[in-house]
Amino acid sequence: MAIIINIDVMLAKRKMSVTELSERVGITMANLSILKNGKAKAIRFSTLEAICQSLDCQPGDILEYKYDEEILG
Repeated sequence: MAIIINIDVMLAKRKMSVTELSERVGITMANLSILKNGKAKAIRFSTLEAICQSLDCQPGDILEYKYDEEILG
């Protein structure tokens, strides 16, 4: 089982840079990169809310659940 983070997809749809999102949300580029690359162990609801507000999206637009078989092909 895995949680897939689709921040890159939403950034592309909104034509926004990672730097701009980082500034709007108030988190460091390093922490945003960890989240974006799926290396984060957790995310605060306040951070998720700020990301959703900045990208004008829902949490489900950013977070996706997939079974291991779907990931491995």
